[in-house]
Formats: sequence, structure tokens, C-alpha cells
Amino acid sequence: MWSRRNWSRACALGVIAAALPPLRAQTPSASAPVTPPSPRPGATRLAIAVDQRTSFSYLPLTIAERLGYFVQEGLDVEVREFADETQSLQAMRTGAAHILSGTYANTIAMQARGLPLQSFVLQGRAPQVVVGVSKDTMGHYRTPNDLRGARVGIMASGAASQQVVSVVLGKVGLRSVDVQFVPLPNAAAAVQAFRRGELDAISYNDPTMTQLEQLGTLRVVADTRSTRGTSEVFGGPMPSACLCAPPEFLAQHPKASQALADALVHALKWLQTAGPSDIVKTVPERYFQGDRSLYLSAFMRLREAWTVDGLMPETGPATAARMLAQFEDGEAVQKVDLSRTFTNDFARKAKQRFRA
Repeated sequence: MWSRRNWSRACALGVIAAALPPLRAQTPSASAPVTPPSPRPGATRLAIAVDQRTSFSYLPLTIAERLGYFVQEGLDVEVREFADETQSLQAMRTGAAHILSGTYANTIAMQARGLPLQSFVLQGRAPQVVVGVSKDTMGHYRTPNDLRGARVGIMASGAASQQVVSVVLGKVGLRSVDVQFVPLPNAAAAVQAFRRGELDAISYNDPTMTQLEQLGTLRVVADTRSTRGTSEVFGGPMPSACLCAPPEFLAQHPKASQALADALVHALKWLQTAGPSDIVKTVPERYFQGDRSLYLSAFMRLREAWTVDGLMPETGPATAARMLAQFEDGEAVQKVDLSRTFTNDFARKAKQRFRA
């Protein structure tokens, strides 16, 4: 998600993004059980910027690449990974990438700043963030009010993990200053800090939260891995990961944009019936981070988090705007024409084609 500080940092990163080396085909991991097919001669070359490529939020993107769905649509796609969403967005804005695979709320934040950005295929319908408390230090927990003064582990300042727990706190009138946020971008370090009692609560994504659940040290108090849990936290559907681009790109390259949407919707349909063995054969080994069983357990918990057809839910944009207004310039967010932050045209055609 974008704060004023992040946007200033994005501007500063423009020189870095512009200086990146020319786009080239990505070499798959030698240990990967599936090797993506080579692009066809004359295929349309596109670069997609993404942060945290191994995140479950962007798994549909990985599936589309690994199973050759981009190639089937006549595309030569390079997925370029950046350190965070600030850098990946800046890469797209400077031309180092054509498309962004990022959080839908970015499109609203950018529109509020007069920088058009439009989602055209939705990957996730839930943020996939879990908020839990320590059974050791928070055995007395009953309501979020009990988190006053607590040490709360998050993935990074301003990240979705902090925003989700802030929304939970806000429901009982608590503010961010009423807790002590502890940024822990390294998942292994976050697990160890939680187990040592250095944290009273944690807001993180999977597979970290599934691991803490399996260790028996965590009590889940808010869960946005499911549509029901997401609605309980935000009051409606919360669109998450998506493919987005400047409106002019979609208008100037409708065939390529449709091909991207077709490949993603194809991947989303595949995920609806994929089993553990399918994931093991398709996902690169490095995604498992040395614990294949844990990854598969988390995958099964997250099935509902991905969309089935790439379409934006009717009330999703409004839900995202309400959430964003709590962290951005609320007045500017309220002025955004939400209908201009997304289009279902491409996903709708892909849905019909693949019967998703």
C-alpha cells in the first residue's frame, strides 16, 4: 500500500529503474520440476513487474508462466522481481516494465494523485493476512482492546500486514500509537521472535501463520485468507493482487492485454482443482523454502483467496477505498472515480472463453 513516504521514495527510485539492464528471457530454476516452454518466434514481448514473487498472492502469475499459458497466448513474458511494490510500480512507470502485478488499492492511491492506473484482471479476492496473539503472553485475550500496549509483529511499516491489524484495532477505537509495531520482514526471524515471547501479537501472511498455528503457539483473531474472514474485517470483499497498467497501455495494446487476461484466468481456473501433487510439479522448489509440507498446508488454507474468473467484485472497489482512506489522504480518495480504477472487459472475455 502507498503512503506519502513511499511515493516520495518511488520518485527517487526512478533513476534506478531507468538504469536497469535490458529485458531478457528469464532462466527457470534448474531444480524446478516443470520447465516453461520457449516463446514462439514473433511472440509479443512484455515485462511484468512484481515484488515478493514467491508470495501466495501472486501464485496465479507463477502458474501462468510455469504452465506455458503466456506462450499459448502468443506472448514472450518476463516476470521481473523487485524488492518492494514501490520499486515494481516505478519500474512500470519508467518503462522498465509494461505491467504491474500488485495490490489493487494502488490503482486508487495513484488515481488520487492524478496518476491513472487500471486493474484489468484480478488475481486475489482476499489479502491473505492473518492476525494472531500469543497463547503465552496473551492468554487473557478476549477482544482487540486487550492489545493496548502490545508488541505486534508486522512484515513492514505501511505494508498490508500493518494495515489489516490497524483496521482490527480501529474497530474498538484503538489507534496505531496504542500498540508497538515491530517490523520483521524476515519470516524466520518473525517466527523465532514470536516463539521467544518477544511479540504479543503478529500480523503476517502464509506460510508463516500456518507454521505458527501448527506449532500451537498462535491464537488466530482475524483471518483474511477466506472471503468470510475478509468480510468480517473489512465489511465486504477486499480485492487484492491484480494485473494493472496505465489506461493508455490497455487502449493501445488491446490484443496483448487480452492475451495476458486469458493466461491469468486460465491459471486461476487451474488453481481451483489443483492438488498437492500438481503444486509440487509446477511451483519452483525455492518457493517451498525448505519445507514442502508446510507450503502445501498453507496452499490448502488459501484456496478461497484467489478469484475464480479474474473479475472485480461489484462492491470490492468501495471496500478498498474505505480501507485506503484510513491511511491516505481521505478527501482525495473520496474524490476518485472508482469505475476508472478497473475494467472487467478483458477478464469477462477470458471467463467466457475458459468457462471459468
